[in-house]
Amino acid sequence: MLRTLLQELVSSAVQSGEEIMLYGKSIDDVDEMQGVIPRLLDVVLYLCEKEHVEGGMIFQLLEDLTEMSTMRNCKDIFRYIESKQDILGKQELFARGKLVMLRTCNQLLRRLSKANDVVFCGRILMFLAHFFPLSERSAVNIKGVFNTSNETKYEKDPPEGISVDFNFYRTFWSLQEYFCNPASLSNAPLKWQKFTASLMVVLNTFDAQPLSEEEGAENNLEEEATTFNIKYLTSSKLMGLELKDPSFRRHILLQCLILFDYLKAPGKNDKDSSESMKEEINSCEDRVKKLLEVTPPKGKDFLHSIEHILDREKNWVWWKRDGCQPFEKQPIEKKTVHDGTKKRRPRWRLGNKELSQLWKWADQNPNALTDSQRVRTPTISDYWKPLAEDMDDSAGIEAEYHHKNNRVYCWKGLRFSARQDLEGFSKFTEHGIEGVVPLELLPPEVRSKFQGKPSDRSKRAKKEEMRSTSHQVEESQIATPASEIEGEGIRADAEASVAVMDTDVSTATGNNSQGGTPTPEPDEHQKQSPDTDVGQEAGQLEADAEVETGMIDGETDPEAESDHVG
Repeated sequence: MLRTLLQELVSSAVQSGEEIMLYGKSIDDVDEMQGVIPRLLDVVLYLCEKEHVEGGMIFQLLEDLTEMSTMRNCKDIFRYIESKQDILGKQELFARGKLVMLRTCNQLLRRLSKANDVVFCGRILMFLAHFFPLSERSAVNIKGVFNTSNETKYEKDPPEGISVDFNFYRTFWSLQEYFCNPASLSNAPLKWQKFTASLMVVLNTFDAQPLSEEEGAENNLEEEATTFNIKYLTSSKLMGLELKDPSFRRHILLQCLILFDYLKAPGKNDKDSSESMKEEINSCEDRVKKLLEVTPPKGKDFLHSIEHILDREKNWVWWKRDGCQPFEKQPIEKKTVHDGTKKRRPRWRLGNKELSQLWKWADQNPNALTDSQRVRTPTISDYWKPLAEDMDDSAGIEAEYHHKNNRVYCWKGLRFSARQDLEGFSKFTEHGIEGVVPLELLPPEVRSKFQGKPSDRSKRAKKEEMRSTSHQVEESQIATPASEIEGEGIRADAEASVAVMDTDVSTATGNNSQGGTPTPEPDEHQKQSPDTDVGQEAGQLEADAEVETGMIDGETDPEAESDHVG
């Protein structure tokens, strides 16, 4: 009944000569902007949404309406479909009519001209992209099949009476055969060589004839968008004018980037392309990007936008190669732990999950640990070298760019010095962070500021001597109790020898008093040379040292004791 009513309304609108979507609109109703047919569609859509009628009815009416209308009226009908996209995309309606909507849009695309109705075709494709989910397999080209039927026809023979480089013309348009089917270049080295030779000719021509800013300003791309055509004219007479068109150049260079992006697609089998082919692709791609950057107007912005689009395209290719996994993820349900049971924590081989995964990811861990390129803790000299260069006045580095202003750098350096250079670390309290820098890294004029004073060195030497002396005394005190028994006998022998020596001295004194050799006076002792005094003192110190050593060790020489006694 509804389909019959819609057919009668369309026939009445055609007989009256009015547009279908505006038929039945009253002139007096200024606020009411819809005709009879849009109001009928709204009523059916409401009934479908409330489940009073079958959910696919609205889609069936839209298909019938597009089949009964001309292309001029179909634009208004599709505008209505776009306005109701959110309601039509609800799950209860979408599941019933998605196939009917897909069939309707495909029929419209077949009826439209790809050269004259480019904008309308784009609107239909954008609607399908938003209406269907990304995981819809009907909208995904799983096998990556190219539309090889889109051929570019051009002149094969040179025309008469026209001065044009026909070889370049034929070489230029022959590139479209490879752009139409990029897969043919993967397994055919001869085709690839022929393609690169032709491409180099075209790129050399673009380099030899650069476009100026004035030529770029003359061609307003925003105005051209309204009359954009999907195919360029291939007449040899227009070759010179097309080369001066920046939009024309951009489209050719963009086709090159799309082809290179396909040949470098992620997940593609590496056996299909050799190393030399990969190098040629990279060099050609860099050259094409440079030409796009210098093509006016706003070449850098255009290149940046194209690179962003190609990066997003890689994600799309990865998703298709992985089997078009759904993007929607179910929420994780929290499992309730039963009372009285403790959840056992998992054990990791290296202490935690991150380290265990890192160990598994490395193929050859022992080699990775001994690699010379491995990042290691720097030495004191290497770490403080940047700060030493800042302290050199001849370098001319401004104070605000010095490394000493970096708190993290200074903190790390103090930790290194505390572990590896304790003497330099002790200078921090007196000279600041610059005093911690090793002296050998500093220039001579700066090094003198941070060298230690002589008085400080003498005090430090005295402290070290006092430490060594106290250490020797402690050792002697430890060794003395062990030889007390033998020491008593040594003392008795020493007292006896002293008594004998006193007897000899008294005898010598008596001889002198009886007319022997006179005793020297004090003045004579003062006349002795200082070298003699020094020698006597040195000999006395050596004798004392020998006596002390003998007393500590508890051993005496028997021959020496007999001499003293005798």
